[in-house]
Amino acid sequence: MSILVTRPHPDNEATAENLRARGHVVLLAPMLKFEPVAFHDESEAGYGAIIVTSANAIRAVAPQLQDLGLKNLGLLELPLFAVGEHTAAAARDAGFAEVIVAGGDAAALRDKVMQSARDKVLKKNSTLLYLAGADLSRDLGGELGAEGFSVLTQTTYRMAPVKILPRDVCDGFAAHGIEAVLHYSRRSARAFLDAARDEGVEISALAIPQCCLSETVASVLRDAGASQVLGAATPDENALFDTLERALRTRLA
Repeated sequence: MSILVTRPHPDNEATAENLRARGHVVLLAPMLKFEPVAFHDESEAGYGAIIVTSANAIRAVAPQLQDLGLKNLGLLELPLFAVGEHTAAAARDAGFAEVIVAGGDAAALRDKVMQSARDKVLKKNSTLLYLAGADLSRDLGGELGAEGFSVLTQTTYRMAPVKILPRDVCDGFAAHGIEAVLHYSRRSARAFLDAARDEGVEISALAIPQCCLSETVASVLRDAGASQVLGAATPDENALFDTLERALRTRLA
């Protein structure tokens, strides 16, 4: 029996490695494809800090950070507020020296920025550079703007839905050889549902546990009719793995 991971590449490889270390057989079906967007900064604003809600935003700009244009902006010298440890690690790898880590979601990142302003670590009238994806699930810039910050959002990448499931995954659903699915975002969950429907495996795909990184992601699967949907207690992979183990124990009971 296999665990299906729908997380995009390259993060899905680390997830698969962690699952195999726990004794699971893994199938990969990345439901979103990473596409970088060229960074063009036409603002003359001096930035006080950078905010990032995804490691993909760092991956998208990393090749450009040593180019003369971006290098002259001094981005690597700015404090960077990362949504969680995974994104923080990507920022450090890209060369950012001062990385502040929030609690794993956009609300925690907003609160971390606001707390830094209260602690005088960050000036409240600072202009924040938000390195973001094309599709935002939350208006973080607007929320910080309402608190007195000036936020300039730069789209650095997009995640395009993958419209088909790999053949081994379809065969796995048909043979009832997949025992759970891991979901990491609302958009990837929707792409998974669309692909499963198009491939004619939706019924078997939704008949098994759907383990989700958050309740927000879980709502997509519940709305689609999945009966065994579990959301992680906190938005991090260790909590998601705990949710998976709980789901598998329940199936065996």
